[in-house]
Amino acid sequence: MTNPVLPYRIFPLGDSAITVDFGAGINEAINKEVLNRFYQLQLEPLPGMTEASPAYSSFTVYYNVIAASKIVPAGKTVFDWMKQQLVEFLEKPAKENPVEGKLISIPVCYEDEFAPDLQQAASAKQLSTGELVQIHLSREYKVYMLGFLPGFAYMGEVDERIVTGRKPQPVTVAAGSVGIAGKQTGIYPVSSPGGWQIIGRTPVKLFDKEKDNPVLLNAGDRIRFYSISRHEFENY
Repeated sequence: MTNPVLPYRIFPLGDSAITVDFGAGINEAINKEVLNRFYQLQLEPLPGMTEASPAYSSFTVYYNVIAASKIVPAGKTVFDWMKQQLVEFLEKPAKENPVEGKLISIPVCYEDEFAPDLQQAASAKQLSTGELVQIHLSREYKVYMLGFLPGFAYMGEVDERIVTGRKPQPVTVAAGSVGIAGKQTGIYPVSSPGGWQIIGRTPVKLFDKEKDNPVLLNAGDRIRFYSISRHEFENY
């Protein structure tokens, strides 16, 4: 089954959601398609839909089974009806999101007390800690999706020279911690168990439940990190 641009498959996610998957992995062209489709669904929600959420290479549509069952044609299940709507939706070209993601600069302190895994991660790659930090700072990262925690942004891709595996067991990670896992980099918005390799910490608050818009970063944003000292961190 294909749309004019990308192959996809559709499958149920529980009994009140349906996922459209364009393939595995981190791919900017696929993620752009996902975000454009997500944008379109915000403008033109499908009948019965309650919300949608984007991921790296897929998006999920949630629906109200009871409400939808009242308008589903006789002889069809709610899932089959939602799937048919999505097939028709995907046959049309995606609407381009006219609003580009924001470019956001985020300060990071890479000093030892904020970077418990920096030395080990650098040694594993036969780099000095300074070299790993400079490589991490050297590029702009796209926010591909949010998940895991409120406001946790999955960003990529890191330079191949610093691709680093997750820890075998999760540990407690402080809010603001900047980590690497595989080809991804990300920031823990709140204190949480986690398995990413922590190489620094930002004083920026990524999630603030007191704000009308509690999440700082959104899918499609682009991030630049810059290095700050301990003094700058403490007085940010």
